Amino acid sequence: MFLFALPPQPPPISVIENVTPRRTTPFWVAETTGTSTTKSPSTIPSVIEFYYSDPKKITPPPASELLPPQAAQDLGQPISVQTPREEVPTEPVFPNRSLTAIAPQEVYGLSKNRDRLHFKQRLITQTREGEVQEFIIRSDDAKNPNQENSGAPTNSDATPPPAAPTDLAKPASPTVNPVNTTKSEKTPEVVELVSDQQEYEANQQIVTATGKVVMRFSNGVLLADRLRINLPDRFAVAEGNVVLTRGDQTLQGERFEYFFVQDKGVIYNANGEIYQPTTGRDLAPALPTDPGGNIISNQTLNERLSANQPLQQVTPNQGLGISVGTSFNLNQFGTAGSSGPRGGQVNRLRFQAQRVDFDSAGWNASKVRITNDPFSPPELEVQAENATYQNVGPQVDEVKLSGSQVVLDQQTSLPFQDRLTIDRRDRQPGVLSFGYDGQDRGGLFVQSGFTVVDTKVARFQIKPQYLIQKALFPDAFPTSNQSDSTVCVVCPAVFGLITDLDVNFSDRTKLINTLNFSNLNLDQIDNSLRAKLALQNKIGDNDHPYDLRVEYNYRERLFNGSLGFQTVNSSFGAVLLSPYITFNDPSLALSYQASIQDIQADTDQTNLLSPNRDNNLVTLMRYQGAASLSKSFLLWAGDALPPTPDQGLRYTPFTVVPYIQLITGLTGVTSFYSDGSSQPSLTGNIGFQGQFGHFSEPYLDYTGFNLSYQQAIRGDASPFLFDRFVDTQVLTWGLTQQVYGPVRVGVQSSYSIDANKEISTDYFLEYSRRTYNLQLRYNPQLQVGSINLRISDFNWSGNPGSFEGTDIHPVLQGVTR
Repeated sequence: MFLFALPPQPPPISVIENVTPRRTTPFWVAETTGTSTTKSPSTIPSVIEFYYSDPKKITPPPASELLPPQAAQDLGQPISVQTPREEVPTEPVFPNRSLTAIAPQEVYGLSKNRDRLHFKQRLITQTREGEVQEFIIRSDDAKNPNQENSGAPTNSDATPPPAAPTDLAKPASPTVNPVNTTKSEKTPEVVELVSDQQEYEANQQIVTATGKVVMRFSNGVLLADRLRINLPDRFAVAEGNVVLTRGDQTLQGERFEYFFVQDKGVIYNANGEIYQPTTGRDLAPALPTDPGGNIISNQTLNERLSANQPLQQVTPNQGLGISVGTSFNLNQFGTAGSSGPRGGQVNRLRFQAQRVDFDSAGWNASKVRITNDPFSPPELEVQAENATYQNVGPQVDEVKLSGSQVVLDQQTSLPFQDRLTIDRRDRQPGVLSFGYDGQDRGGLFVQSGFTVVDTKVARFQIKPQYLIQKALFPDAFPTSNQSDSTVCVVCPAVFGLITDLDVNFSDRTKLINTLNFSNLNLDQIDNSLRAKLALQNKIGDNDHPYDLRVEYNYRERLFNGSLGFQTVNSSFGAVLLSPYITFNDPSLALSYQASIQDIQADTDQTNLLSPNRDNNLVTLMRYQGAASLSKSFLLWAGDALPPTPDQGLRYTPFTVVPYIQLITGLTGVTSFYSDGSSQPSLTGNIGFQGQFGHFSEPYLDYTGFNLSYQQAIRGDASPFLFDRFVDTQVLTWGLTQQVYGPVRVGVQSSYSIDANKEISTDYFLEYSRRTYNLQLRYNPQLQVGSINLRISDFNWSGNPGSFEGTDIHPVLQGVTR
């Protein structure tokens, strides 16, 4: 093996700016049997380029008297670079025309190339003390086809060109031009290598780097104590504290093997992380700034309190590399209308494995353990013989498991599913969930779901249901049972079904279709089917867009306070929802909405009904506008405990901050109808909410509360029943309390002073742990409930609502929420 040193022609322009001038000498690596000569150490260049190619496929360069024979020994001993650091050139150095050239003026980046097998890579090595070496790593298919079936160059083929200039800032005009690269030639990927010390073994063509090694390649960064790169085999081996970061995924291990061209490798005794950033809701809530929106809420009190606590950034102990904290896209202290806690949750999955084989698409691991707990030993982990991880969509990752089980608190083992989906999109949690819907489904039911189609564009889900209580006690809720004769253990009347279709035409446009069958008795489909079809378009800033929806609803079920359940037979129209608008004062927020809809619903206005009729339905156009302004005042705030497993994160995935907050709000709504009637209203709201304790001690270390009063002024009444505003004075209160350990109980209630009637009361019992949560909820007024097992950040980031799967939407102040 010999290495030919060919001093270059002067480049036509300065290719290295603001860098101390130095000599640049490109080298051609080839096999030959010629004699060697010794070169003075003073002539060893400080910048070297190596171009590797198969000797059998290289066309011999033309003989020239300017190129005398030279040998590999001219390089002297293996290079050990320990000189003061200089900047790495950001542009390529042009080689002699007899060498394979890099296209002039090409910009090299770290972007991933999908056609790796027909690609070449450019390796730049540099010690922290300064010197730079460059290598071209080619796949066999990336070589010049014109060089096929050509012999290797010999010593007699080389003659020296004129000496290279010493001042690169003012280069002399070249005597020859660089080889013109065809347009089809692909730009090399750049692989950068930085370490404390580097050596190049010329005979074996091996680069060895030691001491705080950093290698940047493709879409990843590798850290290690030692690294060896075999140039002929395009192969790298790293040892000692190996850390590989690819995007937001981190892999660690004792030994790392990597093939450059194939972009694949192996890590032994590996552990790592899978990052799961969450996204906000695709469908923005109506009037999120209205403090009165918690009269009927999908969230428990402690969930709303955690969302509104003062902003805290929490990170676990150093070395875990996992971010646990509370962060909001709303104002600093939140409002009562805030959506669920988006921050303050464990946002990464950790895993350990004996061996991990990875490539650009994902990884495969053996003897693997996966957990969402940032601490060890983990509260909850999934153990499997084998696991395969791959990205299946922009916001969806998939982990396929074999021989898997769930281990709780290192004691209890339960069988686990063989497919784990990590989905950052909105989705209902739970593989198997129980629900309670007295009006439509006769009480208790069980539900499961599976995805039929799941692509970047479309997702279609089916959720079959079995109505347990209706099958066993058909008379418990007469409104859900047509007759006793149609109800049995396996007949269609005791099965329900929900289908969800989402089609993403673009980042801004989305189609949503939902079909909800309360039973599968096709003879009663007019009374069992509820449907929704909506085209959603986001307008304006992507971070805070306006939400324009054109939608059709069939038999939409609404709950209008003391008037109870109402069904809108059909509606079609457009709704525009504003984003959450904040001002210079982060505690001041505004939201508004406008709509125009053609509605068919029940009325009690006899002047709108014909004398001969089968029902009380009437069809009218409704034009509605609403706006809500809220202001919150932080009266007091304590400090969170340190985010350790025995303090701040003992029973919860986020640290609890004690605080007391004053909430105020003003909401105005005006509705006009095509019969000439209208319903204007103005509502004021004032209240307190807060929490005490840290939810860390064994008992009575957490108390959450809220208390608010709502007073409204209303003009004429709506001709419809579903949006008639009748509860002008409402008192809302809630309390949640830690009983012992991870057990909390709570109640949230709203009372109509006008009707002297309880509007809604929601009871819940919760078993809360850092990594998982079991919650039981029941609302006797709405006749709905739920049992939910939530595993933090495995499949979802939101909170399970008691109305999920029931299509119940509350109507407050005449506005459907």
